[in-house]
Amino acid sequence: MRKKQAQILVVDDQEEILFSAKMILKKHFETIFTANSPKKIISILTENDINVVLLDMNYRIGFEDGREGIHWLKEIKTLSPQTVVILMTAFGKIDTAVEGIKIGAFDYVLKPWHNEKLLETIDKAVAESRKNTKKVVVEKADKRYFAGTSAKIKQAYSMAEKVARTDANVLILGENGTGKYVFAEFIHQNSERKNQPFVHVDLGSLSDNLFESELFGYTKGAFTDAKIDTAGRFETAQNGTIFLDEIGNIPLHLQSKLLHVLQTKTVTRLGESKARPLNVRIIAATNSDIKAEVKNKTFREDLLYRINTMEINLPSLRERKDDIVPMAHFILEQIAEKYNHENWRFEDNVAPYLEKYPWKGNIREMENKIERALILADNNTISVQDLDILDFEDIQENDDNPLSEMEKSAIEKALFKHNGNISKTAEELGLSRAALYRRIEKYDLKNT
Repeated sequence: MRKKQAQILVVDDQEEILFSAKMILKKHFETIFTANSPKKIISILTENDINVVLLDMNYRIGFEDGREGIHWLKEIKTLSPQTVVILMTAFGKIDTAVEGIKIGAFDYVLKPWHNEKLLETIDKAVAESRKNTKKVVVEKADKRYFAGTSAKIKQAYSMAEKVARTDANVLILGENGTGKYVFAEFIHQNSERKNQPFVHVDLGSLSDNLFESELFGYTKGAFTDAKIDTAGRFETAQNGTIFLDEIGNIPLHLQSKLLHVLQTKTVTRLGESKARPLNVRIIAATNSDIKAEVKNKTFREDLLYRINTMEINLPSLRERKDDIVPMAHFILEQIAEKYNHENWRFEDNVAPYLEKYPWKGNIREMENKIERALILADNNTISVQDLDILDFEDIQENDDNPLSEMEKSAIEKALFKHNGNISKTAEELGLSRAALYRRIEKYDLKNT
């Protein structure tokens, strides 16, 4: 039987699983890699064109909620978008695997697996990987970004276009959910490094003991689990861009190690004395008041000077209200495309609710609400109830406010429809019972 040309990576901390998978798969596919720790994923993906990763969801004893698998799934999709990920999970942990599929996994298999089912799933994943490889070339050149028309965001994108043409380090400031990752990617895609790696590091999720090994890499034998030489994130980003997200979360005692790398433009792996030269563009981001942290001596002033050659502030949605409705339509189009849905739209009365809702979680909250609404909606039209943007306390007490009139009318119709049943009315409107009672009192609908 002729083997299919495909490179498969199996990641599991149980050697018997790795051995069993390799024995089955090597009969059907050209190259099989195995890794007994997810920390090896980055170096293997960097050095090889992996088509499919078969990824276990749990690695540490006592931690069996699958969060590690979700974390590494995101890392793989960021580093190698064309690589297809299949999750491995036990029967009782299917919910987490389903969550993984929502954020980009191709499928999941249950352990212990049936050989035929495993081969069938991987076969489909290889075909999907080949499709993705063709798509990635187009998407990189034709990636769409929503800028908007508000003065603050136009100024931010104008600065980004100018700085993208240089190698200057950039510090992006903004609240959670304002799109700092997308903005950093925009700078990279408009730079001379656009065909080189874009490596995202969530510094807020790195524990102190993983900081150096993840960022700087390590040599075999540097510590107990160091079984092979492994490149860190900086080396992975060589000739490209490294995005240091949530840089304000780095403990003070580790900031000097990062500063040394930025000053010398070299990196030294743990367990090694040789400094390796780096050619990497630095983009950092934080939602914290970094200058206040410098003043309070919780963030090094010299490190701040290194990372903010150019400082760009991203406005919150509250500061760019004119962009809210167009952005919602843009996001709906993107999510509908993700789920292969066509001709989705918002109901005509949704716009004023979108504009009035406070969006404390900014763009990320809007994306989550629209994706949830698209999944739950009964047809191709999304309502205010589907979006769940009625239950907030920021509506102005103004009889002439058209939003208040629309809300009052919606509540009256729902109460009438359900013969005054509070539970059913609240469920239809996407409100809690307490929130509905407050609105009934506010609009004097007690006798409805």
